[in-house]
Amino acid sequence: MAKEIDVRQLKSRLDAGDDFVFVDVREPHEYEEFNLGADLIPLGSIPERLGEFGEDKSTPIVLHCRSGARSGQAQRYLQAQGYTDVTNVTGGVLAWREAFPGE
Repeated sequence: MAKEIDVRQLKSRLDAGDDFVFVDVREPHEYEEFNLGADLIPLGSIPERLGEFGEDKSTPIVLHCRSGARSGQAQRYLQAQGYTDVTNVTGGVLAWREAFPGE
């Protein structure tokens, strides 16, 4: 079962200071244009950078991208590697910019 949150739920978690690994799976040029402060681990580099997600595979991980598609792929990959608490942000940066213009 794929866990998902929308951008308003994500903002609430960020504002509350919730403890989770927050990862942007877009490409560096996209991240430079606009980012939410997540760690940048592009989708294609996830397999060789698994260590950056932490040794505890139950640690909460929240993934986002431009629209939710690439982060959904990353979510499925991480789950296949045994990570148990992986959440995808639906709508990604596009939804964030629509919900929170100017932020």
